[in-house]
Amino acid sequence: MIKVSVILPVYGVADYIEKCTASLLEQTLQEMEFLFVDDHGPDNSIELVQKMIADHPRRDQFHFLRPEHNLGAGMARNYAIPHAQGEYIAFVDSDDWVEPTMFESLYEQALRYDGADLCYCQMLKDYAGKQPSEVMKNPEIVSGKLSKATKSYFLTHYVSMFSTYIYRREFVVQHSIAFPESRSADDSFFITSALVFATSMAHVDKPFYHYMIRPGSVTTTKDSTKYLKRLETFRSLMAYLKEQGAYEENKQEIDFIYLKKGYISSVFNYLYNSSEPKKATVLSIRQEMLSQVPGYASNIYYRQTTSLKVLDFMLSECTAVAIWLLPLYLKHAKPIV
Repeated sequence: MIKVSVILPVYGVADYIEKCTASLLEQTLQEMEFLFVDDHGPDNSIELVQKMIADHPRRDQFHFLRPEHNLGAGMARNYAIPHAQGEYIAFVDSDDWVEPTMFESLYEQALRYDGADLCYCQMLKDYAGKQPSEVMKNPEIVSGKLSKATKSYFLTHYVSMFSTYIYRREFVVQHSIAFPESRSADDSFFITSALVFATSMAHVDKPFYHYMIRPGSVTTTKDSTKYLKRLETFRSLMAYLKEQGAYEENKQEIDFIYLKKGYISSVFNYLYNSSEPKKATVLSIRQEMLSQVPGYASNIYYRQTTSLKVLDFMLSECTAVAIWLLPLYLKHAKPIV
């Protein structure tokens, strides 16, 4: 029986994929499979993997999929999900790497709680230069069945980090959880959907996943139109959760997620990536928010979050000042992707 299927989209990562592959070969969990999606990249990434595993005892656990054309990371993951046979599925970006005990630890912890829908660990953000690694942590909760209060807390405090989770495959299929077509914030779409539908969750409080920040990656490449794709993703997320009948029950939490990750992050994304930000563009992002969350000012989490209220006031009432001030802050902040 395959316990965990790991899905990896591959595109232009020849400088990094050998380290990633080595970390998969070293996994202490034996009952695994690794699905590499060849997304029509410009280099020999796939050939490097095939060479590494050619004489390895685990070579039969490696499978290579090739869609007809380039899909982008999110849709490439969707392409692989129907091919997965594991009890759980996981996602690793092919320029990242993982600790040897990651999947064994997560799988065993999930089983301790009657096969939890989700089980997550923490993440280390590694930088290509001399900057020290940074631990990124999701909230710690009591593992097991999710109460309404626990789910609400997690939904309003989580960091995306979708690749630090394993997902029960039948749970993903049952709720048609997938990545959106837009190529921005697709991780937020997927993990938010999974969290909304999850009834049980477990975690291991260790940073098993190494997230590489590298020159030329999506995280470090500037594009002043990125925010449009982000807005498209969150527009799709709202529509999907409403279609699935999950919105009303979680309205306060979902609206708050939109305010933070759809609205404010889109503004930050635009300001960070634009050399000459325009007032009209910032106001258009806010108008999109008003169309999605028209009663946002009464949201209980918005009302409790002073920083969010201050930012919203600046963007609505002092837009020109915000456009001048916020980029100064963003120069010293983490990239908004």
